[in-house]
Amino acid sequence: MTRLEKLHDEGQSIWLDNIDRKMLHNGDLERRISEDFLTGMTSNPTIFEKALADGTDYDEQLSGAQGASTPLAPWQLFELVETTDVQRACDLFAGVYSATRGGDGYVSIEVSPGVAHDANLTIAEARRLWQTVDRPNVMVKVPGTDEGAKAVRQLISDGINVNITLLFSIDAHEKVIDAYISGLEDRVAAGNPIDHVFSVASFFVSRVDTETDKRLDDLIKAANPVDRDRLKMLKGRTAIANAKLAYRLFARRFAEPRWKALEEKAGRVQQPLWASTGVKNPAYRDVMYVEELIGPHTVNTMPPALIDAFKDHGDVQRTVDKRLGSAEGLLREVEAVGISIKDVTDKLLTDGLDSFEKSFDTLIAGIEKKTTQLTGAK
Repeated sequence: MTRLEKLHDEGQSIWLDNIDRKMLHNGDLERRISEDFLTGMTSNPTIFEKALADGTDYDEQLSGAQGASTPLAPWQLFELVETTDVQRACDLFAGVYSATRGGDGYVSIEVSPGVAHDANLTIAEARRLWQTVDRPNVMVKVPGTDEGAKAVRQLISDGINVNITLLFSIDAHEKVIDAYISGLEDRVAAGNPIDHVFSVASFFVSRVDTETDKRLDDLIKAANPVDRDRLKMLKGRTAIANAKLAYRLFARRFAEPRWKALEEKAGRVQQPLWASTGVKNPAYRDVMYVEELIGPHTVNTMPPALIDAFKDHGDVQRTVDKRLGSAEGLLREVEAVGISIKDVTDKLLTDGLDSFEKSFDTLIAGIEKKTTQLTGAK
């Protein structure tokens, strides 16, 4: 068995954190599905920004759309190309979706950043994307803000699959678990089936270490030699501890009687998805955010290079629910030296939304520039 096959057998789905038109048509994605046990895919504006900037794969569709009697605005052009790609990807994962009876094989598409703090706008855009893609294995990504959690309840009640993204804190994770369960309860109360509704909670990992390590480095510079060694020992450990406690929350909430009543009606658990699992610090083991978070009912969305690295030298064993006492102790120690985990996760959510908006703006500007070149406009 390959390492990726073993990872899959431990109950962790392997999703590709990348999408571009070339891989959707040259056989690369099909190869990864068959050889690398790939069972899903996530996309976002940053990924599409890179795909559109590289090469000419989208030029024909962009030119055709602009040559129509009513040219599309740049944001409409983006929605056109992203929904086309997501439809194709959904079709390629249809076999996985069918074989798992809807338990896997999903492709995510994200709402725009402008709606992140407005539940009603999020709901409206998510419904439009859902209807446009028109595939049972598409998931709409919604940022894990307070307004996003409100939107999740309604979207789940509508029967729309939802990927809640940009989760950094345990409290935010609990809110979206509640939103998901409440949405399913709303469907049951309305007499609607829940067996086909699927959701993941995308809990971000490496960014927690990046921000915490930066704060630890500031403390290290000012510390005496004894404290300096203690502070250095905390580096590169907060993110995994935080994620393990998120998994503990998941395991507890989906074992409660409230959930069991939905499970009896064929409800599916909202799976934790580990996002941002590429290592940012070259001093750390390149696959550590995969190795330390392996367990049942989880997803790890990885860029191609990380999948290849894990295939080459990853260690597979169930780890996600091990050493939870140590995880709690580690976070207490980080707090004790003066670093607030809440401050860290609040900042990361703000930074994540800002980055999301910046990527979207850059993407729209790039589409506008490219269409101008393609149409020969001045």
